[in-house]
Amino acid sequence: MDRIVERVSAGSLRRENRDFAGTTGISINNKTWGFIPAFYDKKTGRAEISRYFDGRPAPIHLVEGLPEDWAADHDVKGRITSLIPTIISGFVRGTAFYTREQAADAQIC
Repeated sequence: MDRIVERVSAGSLRRENRDFAGTTGISINNKTWGFIPAFYDKKTGRAEISRYFDGRPAPIHLVEGLPEDWAADHDVKGRITSLIPTIISGFVRGTAFYTREQAADAQIC
């Protein structure tokens, strides 16, 4: 049976934060180690840091400032509310992208 892929949205990001609470898989627990909230397109290999709607880097995962071609849905104001199924949340550290799982498992010294 095919697994249904949940689109990244504000709701899915809240669930991920609950799932990774107490680990370095969430922004508040890994920012001192140089992790930047980001998203990754598994189809193209492109990573984008999380941004506010106006383009400023965001300290947490937000979908509203991501590239338009990653949008699946918008609200009545035209802001992105969910992403296409190939996008996942994670972090950029240096030049590498880390999934939440990889960030939570990272041996940080």
